[in-house]
Amino acid sequence: MKNVTDSFVSLVHWPFAGSFGFNTDILATNPINLSVVLGVLLFFGKGVLIDLLDNRKLRILNSIRNSEELQAGAVERLEKARARLRKIKIEADQFRVNGYSEIEREKLNLINSTYTTLDQLENYKNETIHFEQQRAINQVRQRVFQQALQGALGTLTSCLNKELHLRTISANIGMFGAMKEITD
Repeated sequence: MKNVTDSFVSLVHWPFAGSFGFNTDILATNPINLSVVLGVLLFFGKGVLIDLLDNRKLRILNSIRNSEELQAGAVERLEKARARLRKIKIEADQFRVNGYSEIEREKLNLINSTYTTLDQLENYKNETIHFEQQRAINQVRQRVFQQALQGALGTLTSCLNKELHLRTISANIGMFGAMKEITD
């Protein structure tokens, strides 16, 4: 430390006119050079440095303001998206409920339609059975009648004379015609 103070004290003793040369004493020259460089930088660079710092400050503030605006916009869009999501969930629940009730309605309609079809088929079956029974009864009647008629004709042919035979045939033909009209 004594050397540093000695070098500053020795500045006072420097001659004003003298020879120009290099001072090789590092401790004596570095603080002087640094103080001169810092003084020149502060004097000339002070305005530039302040302008650079002010510009940097403004850019940072603008970036912060833009970020806040973007954040506010993002929050607003998020709230809108959440509201839309809630609305869509409600609509989806309504569609689901309506779909289930529609399925139940269709199910009941299908069951009712199936019962109606089964009743119609049962009626058709019963009508077909009744029709077939009537047809079978009519066929049996016709065969019984034909057999009875053939038996009666055979008996009449063997037992009757010609005149009685002709009268019986005429009467039977009349009865047969009347029976045929009844069955038709």
